[in-house]
Amino acid sequence: MSKSIHAVYCALAVIFLCSILPAQDKMYLGFDRNDYPDDVDMKALHQTFSYTGYWLNNPPGEKINTWTGHRAAVESAGFGFLVLFNGRLYAELKSVAHATKLGQSDARTATATAHREGFPAHTIIFLDQEQGGRMLAEQKAYIYAWVDGVIAAGFRAGVYCSGIPSVDDGNIVTAKDIRENAGKGARAPREITYWAINDACPPAPGCSFPKAPPSPAESGVSFAEVWQFAQSPQRKDVAAHCSNYSRNGNCYPPGIPVTQQLHVDVNTATSPDPSNGRSR
Repeated sequence: MSKSIHAVYCALAVIFLCSILPAQDKMYLGFDRNDYPDDVDMKALHQTFSYTGYWLNNPPGEKINTWTGHRAAVESAGFGFLVLFNGRLYAELKSVAHATKLGQSDARTATATAHREGFPAHTIIFLDQEQGGRMLAEQKAYIYAWVDGVIAAGFRAGVYCSGIPSVDDGNIVTAKDIRENAGKGARAPREITYWAINDACPPAPGCSFPKAPPSPAESGVSFAEVWQFAQSPQRKDVAAHCSNYSRNGNCYPPGIPVTQQLHVDVNTATSPDPSNGRSR
């Protein structure tokens, strides 16, 4: 066989294999943080990240929300969105009845704010559920009332929650607990998108910014569509074995001088716009 014919056969073989082998799904890197960086830094951050978290209310521990009014600038910088609403802590829920009312009220606030910020219908709004382990009755009542309210208003619902087995609670994984109970008491199946947090190494890659990000399914939550694998500051009780964090425990992205102290949490997702929040 001549070299030219052999080359043709090799090329045809490659084409054939590419046609029958499943394509690897591309994953996308994103970040979130409590404070809006600024318009200039957002452009620099887009060199590394495809999407960003975007708070609709005050982030955990904050008295103001500095993301308000920046949706257009964020989209103009090329970003997709992870739209977030900070949910209630267990101590605020009091009873199942009270938790249900709070969930309904917070859903109205979340969707009204999303409209006001310019997010289109069917945007996925993620409820930030900071507390992990098995969800108690009041927590479930709040979460599902919030989910139902968001969906009824024409948006889609997601939950940001722990994907780490809770050793003090029978190794329950919060994301799985919420999903397994989501159908109870519902008039129709609740469609919830899951954003799992698991910053333990492994499976997390630590404070890193891989060109080929891992799949959210590698978080330990097979149905997750977003995985937060690094937090700032580094959680010593969970992420002590992780590498590449700074000496002060924060995770700093490339392209921004460390002197700015612009730390981030790092995520991987199945989409460059996980909330489907872009208007174009």
